[in-house]
Formats: sequence, C-alpha cells, structure tokens
Amino acid sequence: MKTFRTLFTVLAWLSPLCAHPAFAGGCVTSTCHPDIAAFKKLHSPVKDGDCTSCHVQRVKEHPLKGGKSFELAAKGASLCSSCHDGMVKKKFVHVPVKEGECLSCHNPHGAAERYLMDVGDDKTALCLNCHDEAPFKEKWMHGPAAVGSCTECHDPHDAAEKKLLKGSVRDLCLKCHADFSHTLKGAPVTHPPVKEGPCTACHNPHGTPVSMFLNDKMPDLCVGCHKGIGKKAEEAKVPHKPLKKEGGCSNCHSSHYSNAKGLLAQDEKSTCLNCHGTDTLGKPPLRNIKKEIAGKKYVHGPIQKGQCKACHDPHGSDNFRMLIGGYPEPLYVPYKAGSYDVCLKCHEKNMLSYPDTTIYTKFRNGNRNLHYVHVSNVRKGRTCRVCHAAHASNGERLLHVEGMTFGEWKIPINFKITPNGGSCAPGCHRAFVYDRVTPQDYRK
Repeated sequence: MKTFRTLFTVLAWLSPLCAHPAFAGGCVTSTCHPDIAAFKKLHSPVKDGDCTSCHVQRVKEHPLKGGKSFELAAKGASLCSSCHDGMVKKKFVHVPVKEGECLSCHNPHGAAERYLMDVGDDKTALCLNCHDEAPFKEKWMHGPAAVGSCTECHDPHDAAEKKLLKGSVRDLCLKCHADFSHTLKGAPVTHPPVKEGPCTACHNPHGTPVSMFLNDKMPDLCVGCHKGIGKKAEEAKVPHKPLKKEGGCSNCHSSHYSNAKGLLAQDEKSTCLNCHGTDTLGKPPLRNIKKEIAGKKYVHGPIQKGQCKACHDPHGSDNFRMLIGGYPEPLYVPYKAGSYDVCLKCHEKNMLSYPDTTIYTKFRNGNRNLHYVHVSNVRKGRTCRVCHAAHASNGERLLHVEGMTFGEWKIPINFKITPNGGSCAPGCHRAFVYDRVTPQDYRK
C-alpha cells in the first residue's frame, strides 16, 4: 500500500511535465496552439518539440488567465543568435538584422516556404515591404529582379560589399553571364568600362525605361563619357542619322568588346556597307556603295585599306556627305582656299593654286596646269567628281569610264592615256590632247 501511494505521488508530480513540448509536443495540440502545426515548414525547435529553447516558463500555472506564464529566453536578435551565430560579422549588415528585427522577414514557428518565409523564390513582395517598388516596375527589367530572385545578388543578412552584394559587381555579373565572360577574355578590343569598371556604369541592376535596362538612352548614355563626340554629333550640320535613331551608337559599335578597332561590330568597311550596301534603305535611298565598288579595277586608296573615315566623319560633320574637310555640294564651284580640303589632305595641296607648274601635277599641257583650268575656273569651276569617281572605277586615276551622272545623263569622259599626257573627249567639250613635253595648241 505504501509503495502504491509513492508511485501515485511520483506520477502526480510528473503529470504537468508530460504536457511539456519535450513530452510528445504538448504545446502544439488541438486545444492549445493548433495553428503552429499547420505550417508546411516548421522551425527546427518546433519540429523537434523543443519549445523551451526559445520560451521559458516563469509562472507555474499555464495557461495563465489574463497574463502569460512563458516569456522569450532572450530579446530580439539575441534570441536568434543563440543558435544562428555569425550573421552580423561582415562590414555591411542588412538594417532589420542590425536592429534585431528578424521577424520582419521570418516567422518564428513556421511558414509556407523555406527559411521560415511566406514567400518562395520570388521575394518581390517581401522586399518591397521596405524597398521602393519603382525600379521593379520598369518596362525593361534585369532577369533576377524581374522574377524576384533578389538573393541571387544580395545577401539578406550581411556582406563584405556595399548594397549587401555577394561579391564585386563585375564578378557577380560574370558569375551568371559565363558565355560573355568567356568571350570577353579573348576579345582584342574591350570597352574600358567593361575592362576596368563595374557593369552598373551603364546598366541598372534592377530595371529602367530603356532597352537592356541601360541607365540612359543612347546616345546620351555614351556621350556622358565621350563628350567630344557628343558635342560634334549635336552641333554637326550634317549628322550621321543612325546616331539619332533607335539603338544610337550601338548601330555601329559593340558596347562591350569587339574584334575591330573602335569597338566596331565588324571591320570599318563592312560596318559602313551594312547600310551603304543596299538599294532600299532611306528616303531617298542611300547610294549603294557596295555595288559601286564591286568588281572595279581601281579602288580609292583608303577604301583599299578599309578606311571610310579617312574621308568621312562617322559621327557627323559640317561638310557635304559628312566629309572631314571642305568639299562643295554643287557640281560647279571654283576653287578657293579650304573648299577642297578633303581631297588636298592627301593629294598635292598646291595642285589647284597655280595656273602654271612643272611639279604639282602631271595633268598639264606643257607647263599649263589643267587641274587649275578645270577646277579654279572662276566662271565655272568643276568639282573633282565631274571627272573622278570617289570610291572606285575601271578607269585609271579613278577617272569615270561609264560616265559621271549629270541629271539623267551620264557624261562620258573618253579618256586615253599616252606616255607624256593623254586625251579626253567628254560630253562637255570636243576632243583635246595634252602633252607635258610637246604642248598642244588649242587655238587651231
């Protein structure tokens, strides 16, 4: 009988403890805290029935009417850090973590998704509880920001980099853009911001109103650094139209790296002929230079070297056809200083200055300078293109063989070369012969 009473006393003493979480989850019952058991993902202590790792009973009676018999073992982040140590040791700490507001992101008992969160892979709704939503509602979005994968780039607790980035901006970007990184390493020409600086110099990591989530539209973005080109393009009397169209600078240049100088998408000549190699682009259509030079026996020296910019400024110019020096737009313009600078930059600069010469040109009758006669004629000076093709020709010295376009007529040149001169019978005068050694008398 005494033994029975002793056993009863022990059982009576143990009965309150049997309701303790350590004893078959006494806290999470249908009558006490049933909502906790409903969570899909449980906090480990809850899952293990170890409620006292966070809660401490201060009053024997539980539940306590009008009060609480349990309190937290520690306050704020101190409670979490008793298990989750090492989250505030890096230079930059997320504000909620720093202020001990772990529960602003995490639920203490359980949640629908991993990490005690009510959100899954898409963290947009959670992050926008604190962060400005504007960059996440733009027309053009960076992939991770578009799908709410904020933690692909940012550490939610602390980091060694600003903005809680998981690494340097450059390394972080190349971690995903692996194909870009591979090609970049072998590129002969690299844009300095790509080679030396962060990608965010040009791109917004979240989103912008501009294609490719650029920080600004082109060409404004580019001329932020290339100010000289921006000034020229803005003030040029003859602008290069692709600069002003959608795509801006990227219509000709690669933004990141290239195999060609100047970050051109292709070599210089091919880049230009992408547009100047069709019969249908523009109104009126651009001249098809590709067709003009195809199969020609003689090609202008710069074009032979693939250098269109030897004569044309690709960003804009104050001169006819974006030429880098003076050249008349009308067909008939007498020579004066500066008016034919684009040609005289390479060709003999005194060719058009003297009526008589023995050294400045071979196009002469005796000492009479026939270039001077044709171009410096004060009444009707002819531009170089009346006789010469600017790009290519089947005639020596780029002289027109098929003829120079004159309205709807192609003026024939009918040029023939001789050891000491030559002859021509163009549509503008009768046949004339010129000879440097034995001058011809045109009065006969």
